[in-house]
Amino acid sequence: MTQPVAKPWINAIHAYTPGKAKSDDGRILIKLSANENPLGCSPDATAAMADARATLARYPDPASTALREALGKAYDLAADQIVCGTGSDELLNLIAAGYAGAGDEIIYVRYGFSVYDIAARKCAATVVVAPDKHYGTDVDALLALVTDKTRVVFVANPNNPTGTWTDDAEILRLHAGLPADCVLVLDQAYGEYLEEDGPAAFDLARKHANVLVTRTFSKIYGLAAERIGWAYGQPGLIETLNRIRAPFNVTSAGQAAAIAALSDSDFLAHSRKHNSEWRDWMATEIAALSNHGLKVIPSRANFLMVMFEGAVSAETVYKALMDEGYIVRWLPGQGLATGLRITIGSEEENRGLMAALRNILERHN
Repeated sequence: MTQPVAKPWINAIHAYTPGKAKSDDGRILIKLSANENPLGCSPDATAAMADARATLARYPDPASTALREALGKAYDLAADQIVCGTGSDELLNLIAAGYAGAGDEIIYVRYGFSVYDIAARKCAATVVVAPDKHYGTDVDALLALVTDKTRVVFVANPNNPTGTWTDDAEILRLHAGLPADCVLVLDQAYGEYLEEDGPAAFDLARKHANVLVTRTFSKIYGLAAERIGWAYGQPGLIETLNRIRAPFNVTSAGQAAAIAALSDSDFLAHSRKHNSEWRDWMATEIAALSNHGLKVIPSRANFLMVMFEGAVSAETVYKALMDEGYIVRWLPGQGLATGLRITIGSEEENRGLMAALRNILERHN
């Protein structure tokens, strides 16, 4: 029986797999698998969303004008050089579609965000994966793969899922080595967790016509359910994204919540402080288990990638943690079968997970 057949480059895509919230048998677990903010979101954002209910029958502002103006003020950027999207995921897909197609190449770094591969394949571009350096970006290895067909380079900084950070000098060197017609996408979904807030990426985008910085409200701002992302770049880049983005792509409630969240600097500072303190605590606790073969990759985000190099495998611990009531992220599909990505949770969640982890290791040794 004849039926529609998807294009071969679409069939080659492995659909994005989000972090789980339930066990395999359906139990609700303590979710430390999706890098959400354990403190929730600003009360001001919650109130703004409630107020937005009065306009549910009306389409949202298609240009997210007030939100772009608030972002421009908060980050010292030109509002007309900002575009908002349905999470930063939409914008990552759009930049690939806007600048690459069949016969073109898109490069990302091994152990990078899985959406890059999907974005590249959706537009029939050739995927090129650069070798990593200590689970992070190796600028020399990446530049060695650049050809006259390279149209987009994706770099997550801090990187997801490993948490690694590439310093400003290396990012500048990367950009200097790219051709002018290649778009460098600096994905900073976790940028607000940086003490210095990652200003160098914005400075690079201010000066050059081929740099795009993406951010999201899903992480430190705690608005993951509303799917609000944004990007900053020169007018030509922003015009391209506006041509092909979905109309009315950010809801009215989402726009209102994001504007309120930007104004609550106390919540932002508290979230950053909580994450820094408990990330360091978790890293120290896990390092103390090195005799079991555990190793922590240094992280600048709101999670830790823990490698299991001893007798107890990451898969064994992943399943045992579910039995203890916790769900973390195991990523064999991204070549990280020996690691677990663990979101920094509340104090109670962090202490509970560490107690469970120690018990599991003791039982299996």
